[in-house]
Amino acid sequence: MATLHERALRCLAQREHSRAELARKLGALGSDEEIGAELDRLTELGLLSDARFADAYVRAKAGRFGAARLRLELARRGVGVEQIGDAISEHGSADELERARDIHRRKFAGAPADAREWARQARFLQGRGFPTEIIRSVLKGPFGDEPA
Repeated sequence: MATLHERALRCLAQREHSRAELARKLGALGSDEEIGAELDRLTELGLLSDARFADAYVRAKAGRFGAARLRLELARRGVGVEQIGDAISEHGSADELERARDIHRRKFAGAPADAREWARQARFLQGRGFPTEIIRSVLKGPFGDEPA
């Protein structure tokens, strides 16, 4: 059976993890104190960083989600509010309206034809984490037009 340290290194070799995620994955291999000590050791060595995890997550997902969804997902993974804000401001806040338009164009063949279709497209964008004012801007503008 792999030791706590070996398992932690194997997880970190696959991808970045938040401290909370890694603690959950290591939960069956030791006590809370042992896991906490190992996570502290990995942090001191620079192998575990919530800020680095948040940056990598936002870089990977910013093309598919709005800032609200990115915040929610990072919070679910145990990342602190400060690290979330830094990662989103650095990578994810590049013109939220343009990202929403791009996502909308990739998903739908055209502008909504009626109120029912408008609501369906709005729910899709809302689920992706875009605020109401951006959704309205995307759906009221001509489909496929670039912003002036």
